[in-house]
Amino acid sequence: MSEHAEKQALAREDLCRFISACYYEPMPAFAEERLFESMLNAAQCLDPELAASACRLGEAFAACELQDLLVDYARLFLGPMQALAPPYGSRWACDASQAAEARTAALMALYDEGGFDIDEACRELPDHVAIQMEFLYLLNYAQNQARREHDLDGLAAAQALQRRFLAEQLGGWVGPFTAAIGSKAETAFYRELGAFTAGFARTLV
Repeated sequence: MSEHAEKQALAREDLCRFISACYYEPMPAFAEERLFESMLNAAQCLDPELAASACRLGEAFAACELQDLLVDYARLFLGPMQALAPPYGSRWACDASQAAEARTAALMALYDEGGFDIDEACRELPDHVAIQMEFLYLLNYAQNQARREHDLDGLAAAQALQRRFLAEQLGGWVGPFTAAIGSKAETAFYRELGAFTAGFARTLV
């Protein structure tokens, strides 16, 4: 693998983790820990348009009042009656509860196969976008580690699992989910987050 390709692979790994963080409740730590600077640095390794999107995302966060972000976060992802952009894969993939349960069971099987354990302190359902992005981070980490160790079998297994995960789970609903954020968000930050997530997802295809 060339040095450039290695940097791109590490950037994808980092962006999975950074995007996951953005789908939790907004907080001052996003800026204090320079989350958006880190996203910009990683995005610059992948694509100029994605880097421009990361720049807009950071600027939008800085320009928004935290209270406005909290209100928009609740509208989009929590409710009060019905979330405008529900962050759960089962809400986009199907309507029947039995089918949703089967889809969640299939997701958990993928998590188990990848050695992914959800933190016991986590209050979100396993198909939440933040948790799915954390799993994607784990898969990219596993691939990069396998490359470092010249473990071709481990690399092939992690790549195959990622393809299945995207085909059967996240890849099937991230498009309409991010489109809903873009059309329903009242703050520029969440509109930009939807656009950035969609742009990043396209780099995984």
